[in-house]
Amino acid sequence: MSRLPSEIDVLDARLISLLYAEPRIGVLECSRRLGVARGTIQARLDRLASRGVIRGHGPDIDPAALGYSVTAFVTLEIRQRFGHDPVSTHLRDIPEVLEVHTITGSGDLLCRIVARSNADLQRVIDRVMSFEGIVRSSTIIALASQIPYRVLPLVAAAAGDS
Repeated sequence: MSRLPSEIDVLDARLISLLYAEPRIGVLECSRRLGVARGTIQARLDRLASRGVIRGHGPDIDPAALGYSVTAFVTLEIRQRFGHDPVSTHLRDIPEVLEVHTITGSGDLLCRIVARSNADLQRVIDRVMSFEGIVRSSTIIALASQIPYRVLPLVAAAAGDS
């Protein structure tokens, strides 16, 4: 069976899991814990980063800990003559907009946004809607996070270790 360029093996999965659990761990300590040479770990990290599997090594920030305890998902319908790019540029300037995806279905864009309170959410939505390229929005407020964003089960499955 030929491997696709995006596939990972069990060592990659173990390395990613270790880095996910302990993001501040060094290459030398990774090699010691995984029982492989330091050069192997460094080469794996470089390869995973160049392929886009590992996109960063920064801290994982919790918006609620910063005072943004309300999370909402907003579907936007846009004026097609403006296109997605100007709307995305507008949304990029709003700090509370965490991510934006082009989608299929009744809307054009799906945004994950945060706010300090429900009243503050209205302020954020008003700012989102202030762009003339946006026609309509539909907002769903998240009450609780049953399964937070996760990738480790996917890493294990991709390595065939599920």
